[in-house]
Amino acid sequence: MSDTALSLLDTLRALEVELHHPGVRCSAERLSQLLHPDFHEVGRSGRAYDRPTIIAWLADDHEPPKIVPDDFRIAPISPDAALLTYRSAHRQDDGTLIHHTLRSSLWLKTAEGWQMRYHQGTPAAQPW
Repeated sequence: MSDTALSLLDTLRALEVELHHPGVRCSAERLSQLLHPDFHEVGRSGRAYDRPTIIAWLADDHEPPKIVPDDFRIAPISPDAALLTYRSAHRQDDGTLIHHTLRSSLWLKTAEGWQMRYHQGTPAAQPW
């Protein structure tokens, strides 16, 4: 992987993980910066969500699950677009991992910086 791709992977991984952090998830202002105005998500459940719904839900979610992300990969599409894929699971209080999910996010570089345009979570066939 080139230095440019590694740098992009590091940048987008940090932004993606920021969305998992309770302090960020509770800030509608920061969520508005991270999510593109045309943001759309297809959740693990198969339901579709728009940006206002996600921002309201995340900003109100004061006890988010403990997300364990792993195996981040980047596929640059253009200088201003990249696909980030990874796996995640929720860590329970006893340390076990549940809800294993394959995730993909389309990130666009805008005047506001990198913003997530699309996100999808798909239940993993097998735990990792």
